[in-house]
Amino acid sequence: MVNVDGGSGDRLALAVLAQHRMATTEQMRVMIAPDVRIEQTRRRLVKLRKEGLVDCVTLPQAGRTRVWFVTQYGAEVASEWPELRDWRPPRLGSDRTAARLRVAHALTVTQTATAFLQDARRHGDVCQPLDWIPEVHHSLGSGEAVIPDALLYYRRGRTGSDGWSMLRAFVEVDRATMGPERLASKIIAYERLYRHVPVAVGRPRAAVHQLPTEEWRRRYPVFPRLLFVLDGTGPVGVDNRVSALKAGTGLARGDFLRDVPILTASLTDLLQNGPSAPVWRPVTDPSQRVSWTD
Repeated sequence: MVNVDGGSGDRLALAVLAQHRMATTEQMRVMIAPDVRIEQTRRRLVKLRKEGLVDCVTLPQAGRTRVWFVTQYGAEVASEWPELRDWRPPRLGSDRTAARLRVAHALTVTQTATAFLQDARRHGDVCQPLDWIPEVHHSLGSGEAVIPDALLYYRRGRTGSDGWSMLRAFVEVDRATMGPERLASKIIAYERLYRHVPVAVGRPRAAVHQLPTEEWRRRYPVFPRLLFVLDGTGPVGVDNRVSALKAGTGLARGDFLRDVPILTASLTDLLQNGPSAPVWRPVTDPSQRVSWTD
């Protein structure tokens, strides 16, 4: 069975669209087939739509751009695949009205994802479309949770080299739809996650003397760095939100701020210079400019 596609291109397209929630045709081309013409990507998506796996809404204010998302049937098919084992389909994910109302934020998150993917390709790093995972649920107990806009896995360094490293980041994309104080409160939420130790219920006797462990250590060898991507305003608005984030660190304890890099950058800078450029400001010292991979 050599040289038989077997639907692998369709499978990749459906998996990427399911995980990224929503994407335009051009964003899908960048993620799954950057070397082909956009017409080929469009034909693939139209084919998947005819099969009932994906649907789209049209944005009249953006030159009638199509925005794609998976249907309930597409979500059921994709959820069976091992690459999406921990994926949770969004509620009302296949509802066209719900899709239209959440499209602005969803597309900005996807645009941020494509910036990281393209930057990795330029530098010989490893970051695949499925290494960007939106809305990963992290429990804080009592029904509370931290749900970042995306969890990013990124391998810095070329294959076969000795200087490579694995990086992880929680990414928050803010379009200035919430006040600066609410934005800054997210730092405290992440500190709570950093310290959260789940309460064991019905612990066996043999485990009584085991030291409690933070929940995040079950997933990550180190706590992911925290990246705030700011959009929706000009430079003055960005500066105001950076100041709010800095003020938010005043309520966090020193060990969290020391162990977890917290950086912020405007989406405009990411798109113009690439995420690996020194366009990020540490929230504890916004006068600096660093790369997020440092």
